[in-house]
Amino acid sequence: MDNTDNKMFQFLSKYLMGPMGKLAQMRIVRGVMAAGMASIPFTIVGSMFLIVSVIPQSFPALAGIWSVSFDKITNLYMLANTATMGILALYFCIVFGYEYTRIQAQEEKVNVNPLNGALLSMMAFFMCVPELLFKDGTMGLINIVSKDQKIIDGWEMSGGVTRLGTTGIFTAIIMGIVAVKIYTYCVKKNWTIKMPETVPVGVINSFIALIPTALIALTVIVVNGILVFLNTDIFKIVAVPFSFVTNLTNTWLGLLVVYFIMHALWIVGIHGATIVTSFLTPIVLSNMAANQTGANLPFAGEFNNSFVTIGGSGATLGMVIFIAFFARSAQLGALGKAAVVPAIFNINEPILFGMPIVYNPYTAIPFFLAPMASMSVAYFSIKWHMVNPPIAQVAWPTPGGLSGFVGSGGDWRAAVLAIVCALVAFVIWYPFIKFYDAKLVRDEQTVSAS
Repeated sequence: MDNTDNKMFQFLSKYLMGPMGKLAQMRIVRGVMAAGMASIPFTIVGSMFLIVSVIPQSFPALAGIWSVSFDKITNLYMLANTATMGILALYFCIVFGYEYTRIQAQEEKVNVNPLNGALLSMMAFFMCVPELLFKDGTMGLINIVSKDQKIIDGWEMSGGVTRLGTTGIFTAIIMGIVAVKIYTYCVKKNWTIKMPETVPVGVINSFIALIPTALIALTVIVVNGILVFLNTDIFKIVAVPFSFVTNLTNTWLGLLVVYFIMHALWIVGIHGATIVTSFLTPIVLSNMAANQTGANLPFAGEFNNSFVTIGGSGATLGMVIFIAFFARSAQLGALGKAAVVPAIFNINEPILFGMPIVYNPYTAIPFFLAPMASMSVAYFSIKWHMVNPPIAQVAWPTPGGLSGFVGSGGDWRAAVLAIVCALVAFVIWYPFIKFYDAKLVRDEQTVSAS
């Protein structure tokens, strides 16, 4: 490793590893990550039922069969989609409130109950969902019923309660933070109703939460009242920065930055994929919901593992297959054979830490460039309507071609695109891995000669 490489790693460690490592340990971030992980089964299951309803769009020959079968019970089976993707903000709210309270209890040694934290977060969130207006000196619930919009007693409806869907995730997190912080503060200050020790624990926990519940409700009422008086609400305020970040990730340059940061973290030993994607989960889910209603946003659903990091971070699938069967060095050959099966399912920790790629100057450049190239191919293919955008969530370990096919609602071109992306990434990896392989061969020959 020459002096230039040392300076690069020192720079990344100082300005990226330190700050992002601290960020990943923040309690709020850990709560959001837990909520994102907990939402996975709901997004996948809900997406599967959506795929059933859109299959004829990808395979018109099946339209006749669907018209006399599945189409007749669409409203029945799509309840599974409404009860998962349609209320995803609620799942985020409950899990975040629970996890954030649990973390507070453990690390601040305060007697707060995670279940109470989850319920208080849900209460605060629900108080923000209805839309109100201040008119003629009176607070009223908005009622609008038109061709394009339906708001009944403040609740906007569109196949379900609109604000409980992906658009409400950030508001749910904010309300969870407010609720848990007030709950924890009250318990710390002993602003609770004391009960005799002979009373069952469940009853004690309920009464401990009584005063915090009232304070949370009053706080949300006051905040909501002020915002409505100013002709806005928390959802509309959150939408401003959310829209900015969403618009940034819906640009090619924005995604280049995203994937640079993700892989820069990996280079210095931090799980960049987990940290970065945890922040972007609400965006890709919201974009996926928009695609279901006709939008054409590339960065949606499982765009990352379907088209970009095929084989794992660094888009290493092609490289792993190459070293498994064609590497001349014993080290890479053995490593490739051990890593090829996990790589098919987008798991490449054996390569990241076994080759290693982490802190390795010989593999740093393709590790950055390969996913940026595959992202670019996928982004413009979808942007230019050559391939249908992701409309359904698939499990991240799903192999690339299958993941793209299912996620796009059955577009065979998405499977082809995934293969092309993997090949593009390998073309970038090829000269670097050949050079590194030759170096290892020389090193092995030197060792054997000595």
